[in-house]
Amino acid sequence: MAPITQILAHVHTADVGGADTGAWVYLGIGGREFVVDSTGADFSVGAKQDFRFGDGNNLEEPEYNDPRTPPLDTDDLDYFPVYLRFEPAGSNPPWCVEWVKVTVNPESGRSLSYIHPSLEGETDRNRIWLDDSYGKALYLRPEHLLTPSARSVK
Repeated sequence: MAPITQILAHVHTADVGGADTGAWVYLGIGGREFVVDSTGADFSVGAKQDFRFGDGNNLEEPEYNDPRTPPLDTDDLDYFPVYLRFEPAGSNPPWCVEWVKVTVNPESGRSLSYIHPSLEGETDRNRIWLDDSYGKALYLRPEHLLTPSARSVK
């Protein structure tokens, strides 16, 4: 359909004690994984961060975290899951995710977004802890397939 030139991952770490992490986080999309690691401090308590892959890249190792190399296409999105994967590391590995939204080609007229509808609302029940003991992946759904009430943006 169309080449993927940019992926925007908006990630909100919960504003609760111990929610931050220094561990590795990966974005799986289009049949491959990307490292979610910006040039700043990532995943601190209450942080709302935008990670850009491809055009306007703001990541460490941008040449290895680019959907244009090798080229990905929006057709690939129909065949592979979209997810965040957490790999514990360091002295404070657990991570608490409040919200995540991944948008493909966000500046085009045909952007595609992915969210997890259960993370809607900022309550204890609407966030997820990731760690070896709790589970390490959060799978996302195409936003356009969700009911209007599940499409809120944080």
